[in-house]
Amino acid sequence: MSEQGGGGRVSSNDVAKLAGVSRSAVSRAFTPGTYVSEETRAKVLRAADLLGYRPNMMARSLITNRTHIVGVVTTHLDNPFYATLLQRLIDEIQKIGMATLTFIADETSNDERISQLLSYRVDALVLTNTSLSSKMSARCAQGETPVVAINRYLENDTITSVTCDNAACAAEVADLLLKLKRKRIAFMAGEPDTSSSRDRERGFRRRLSERGVALHASAIGNYEHESGVRAARELLSRPKRPDAIFCANDLMALATIDVARKEFGLDVPRDLAVVGFDNSDAASWPTYRLTSVDQNMAKMVGLAVDEIAAAVAGTHSPGRHVLVRGVLVERESTGTS
Repeated sequence: MSEQGGGGRVSSNDVAKLAGVSRSAVSRAFTPGTYVSEETRAKVLRAADLLGYRPNMMARSLITNRTHIVGVVTTHLDNPFYATLLQRLIDEIQKIGMATLTFIADETSNDERISQLLSYRVDALVLTNTSLSSKMSARCAQGETPVVAINRYLENDTITSVTCDNAACAAEVADLLLKLKRKRIAFMAGEPDTSSSRDRERGFRRRLSERGVALHASAIGNYEHESGVRAARELLSRPKRPDAIFCANDLMALATIDVARKEFGLDVPRDLAVVGFDNSDAASWPTYRLTSVDQNMAKMVGLAVDEIAAAVAGTHSPGRHVLVRGVLVERESTGTS
């Protein structure tokens, strides 16, 4: 197997001769997860640097039947939370010596994009903020391509999911608003068909009910700022408008604050308490100072990458749903900072 070096074609044999080691030692030095002594690795890397050698991953994949590529399907990168999640995920995947091939799809219908990814013989497939059809799930299982979902979970015994404990965090939001003596409490949902929005609404409604309070009103904002503006207008135009709104993400919560102040002349939080979910950078901006749930993105991504590494090594247990506990960060939009 030969590779393209800086001054022509340089082979792993050339590196082995210069380093005074075997060709297999050169291979192990460039293969994540394989054992090689630090002394040998240092010799190989020094020789490779002198010769301008770079491993040919495509050639190696023909031998190992591994591409060292993780396929990633993501959505809505105009949402800062999703964009940051993707960046952190790619960074962590690269740290374990793998590359990513990323396709952008939508929240629910992704079979075509996933089919394209699978044609590249990716070693694993990661879904962020999106879902997988039963047909495509079966295809992945048949082809022995492990699938890990992050920030969503799927009712499928072959897919491992890592998410925030959305229901528990939403219950904490309900407790906060009840503690603040809010009487007319509303909920703004994200995409109705997504597990994150369903669980946040379920946890919120259940805790209100446990405390003897009925949800005053609800609307759908589809996790988007523009849709959030329309949903906020709908809620705040009611004859008895809410005195608190819990939004299933920050984009909708920021839209709600803008509409409340500019179109209805309301004071936030005196007339209306607003809570979001994601604790995005914008949540801490002085204009908003939004109370929001921090999903502990770093831990979610770390656990997801652990699952990817285990899946590629053939040591993970598919079908698990791993929950990460988030933290409610209180700020001025609820008057509790």
